[in-house]
Formats: sequence, structure tokens, C-alpha cells
Amino acid sequence: MFKKIILENGLRIILAPKEDSFSTTVLVLVGAGSDYEIKEINGVSHFLEHLCFKGTKKRPTSLDISSELDHLGAVYNAFTSNEITGYFAKALPQHFEKILEIVSDLYLNPIFDPKEIEKERGVIIEEINMYEDLPMQKAQELFAKLLYKDQSAGQFVAGTKENIKNLKRDDILNYRNQHYLAKAVVVVAAGKIGDENKIIELVKKNFENTKQGKKEIKTPTQDIQEKPEILVKEKKLDQTHLVLGVRAYNLFDKRRFVLELLSDILGGGMSSRLFQKLREQLGACYYVNSSANNFIDHGYLAISSGVDNNRVEEIIKVILEELDRIKNEEIKEAELQTAKNHLIGNLFLGLESSNELAGFYGSQEILKEEILTPEEIAKNIQAVSEKNIQEVAQDVFQNNKLNLALIGPAKGQEKIEKILTF
Repeated sequence: MFKKIILENGLRIILAPKEDSFSTTVLVLVGAGSDYEIKEINGVSHFLEHLCFKGTKKRPTSLDISSELDHLGAVYNAFTSNEITGYFAKALPQHFEKILEIVSDLYLNPIFDPKEIEKERGVIIEEINMYEDLPMQKAQELFAKLLYKDQSAGQFVAGTKENIKNLKRDDILNYRNQHYLAKAVVVVAAGKIGDENKIIELVKKNFENTKQGKKEIKTPTQDIQEKPEILVKEKKLDQTHLVLGVRAYNLFDKRRFVLELLSDILGGGMSSRLFQKLREQLGACYYVNSSANNFIDHGYLAISSGVDNNRVEEIIKVILEELDRIKNEEIKEAELQTAKNHLIGNLFLGLESSNELAGFYGSQEILKEEILTPEEIAKNIQAVSEKNIQEVAQDVFQNNKLNLALIGPAKGQEKIEKILTF
């Protein structure tokens, strides 16, 4: 299913062949993101990601990079998250060698032109403004802030506008020198990739100049809570967006499979409990979902929805009732099996494209240095029992782990605070 190679400099290569694929993907991942930033330079990971597309020694302008990739008919982009930054290109298989060379070039050889840095400040500030105008997104940001306060895990990935205005070129270069190291890098080739030995030699050739050094370890996240907490951002909106959730498990905790199933039962699909209750029965929302979020040293389960401003208290009570019910009533085997089928089906169907395949294997390696195949994950999911679900529900759905983030007119905040109990 996949092959892992570690080069002498510590850089890791993952090959994930799918020879019936119409495409091939090159994905470069580095173990760095907003969780690795101190407050004063929050946003630097994301800023650095943008600048890698602004010109290299071989391709001096952003147009040189984009026009060459467009000429190949490629799909390409980059992303930054809490713990990972990634750069990728996806194209027809005959263009593999070229997209590998281009992605390695923009990753390894950005020139950081001071004029481009100044222009990109404005681009990122407008990106931050865009997220400010997306309350669904903003509610998630508030929830992380509520959980982790001033810790790195509570910071917004894009940073603050003040930081983006003040970050210096040296700040960016120093951060890159600390984190963009061979031992912190995974290069993934996925899809229709052909001769694996040739691919390995090409990666060696293109990444031979990757900087070496000791991999940076992030400051451990303190994940402690003593009482229910609430964070409200007042904003004039036509509905209130809320995220209600609890602290849970990190990536290395085997109970994460149970948590994923618990989350799916609550809000994973259109037949889930909260979708049926809030949307189909009460007509109180358009969207409601639940997600299990696992990181290297922390994790949480979050339920998200956008509801009528006048029904916020009612909906929070309904959600809490469902949490109490799944905690105290053993679920039926048929409902659990539906959730298992839903998770496993979505996992396998999602891996039909080469970029998803690359992300699946690459993200596991960069975060855990351990890879489970889809079949192994499915086996872990199928092994979860009804009793396991109830045990995890009783563990995480406790009053002192409960958190609520809201963005909207914030009517009746005092009443809301009083109902955050089980």
C-alpha cells in the first residue's frame, strides 16, 4: 500500500502508488505551524507559506511559478495548520518529474524579496478580514482561544493583523531556519507514480540541499480545565453561530477511534442524532455537525451550528440533553454500525484522488511517525463496542470539560452560562 524511505539527512519519503489513478501528486510537508509560534510572531508559519510562492532563484516571480504549473494543467496550492505546513502540486502522471522539481524549488529556494514581503502583508491582512466576515469560521477560532487561552494552540493560524504588519524579514528567515529542516520534512509521491526506484532517486536529487539540524519541539499544550467556560463575541448577525465542545484525546490515544464514532453518532451525517433533532424535528438550523479533533498533545470534540438568535438557549439545552442521553443510555448496535459504515466509507471514498492519498499517508508520518493503512484504521473502528462509546462519553462529557463559544447578538448570556451543566 505504501513505502517509507529515510534518507541519510533524515528526510523521509513516502510512496503511495495507485496505478489506476488519472493523476499524480507531490506533497511536501514540514512539521511546523501556528502551535510552534510564540505570541510575538504568531502568523509567521502562514506568512512563510505565502512567500514561498512569490519567487525563487530559478523562477524569480510568482508569475514564473504559476504560469509554468498552469501550462502543465496542474492543480497546486499550499496550506498551514496548527502543526503542519504543506506544499503540493497535482498533475497528469507524465508531468510528475516536472512538478516534483517545481515544488522542491519553491520549498527550498524562495528569495524573500523585500518588496514582495511588503505586498504580501496586505494580502494576508485581507485574508484575515475575510475570516472575520465568516462567522462559521470565526466561531471555530473563538473556540480554540477559549480552550487554550494565550497558549500557542489558542492562536489563529493566520496570526493577528498587528503581527503581520510588524513581522520582519529576519523573523521569517530565522523561523524558517529553525523549522524547515530535513528531519522535519516528509516528501510524498502518490497516485500513478511509476518506477519507485526512479522516484526515490529524483527526490534525493531535488532535496539534497535540504538544511540539516535538530528538529524543533513545540512547547507542550496545557490541557486543564476546572469549570465550564464560555466566550462570546458580540456581532450583529442574522443568526448566532456556536461551538459547544469538550476536551478529549490526542493523536496517540487509542480512544480516538471511539471518539470519532461518538462524534459521528452525534453529528456526522444527515441521519445523526443532532441533525435529526435540530434540523429535521425542530427546524432550528441549516447546519449542525460534530467533529473529533486530535493533535500531538491535545484534542477536543466540538459541535457546531448556526441557529436563530432567539432560540440559542433552547438549542444549547437540546444539545446538552443529547450529550447526557448518549452518556447514560447504551446505544443500539444498529446505530453504532451505521456510524462505523459512515466513517469507513468516507475514509475509503476520500482516498480515490491522489492528493487525498498523499495527505492521508503524509500527515500521519509527519505528526506521529507511524502510519496506519486504511484497512488498519477500519479494523480499529470496527472493534469499537457499544460499551466503549458509553465509557468515552462518560469520560469526556463532564461539566468541568464543557466549553461554549458564540458569535452573534449574544442575547441572554447570563442564562446561557447557568445552563452549562449536566
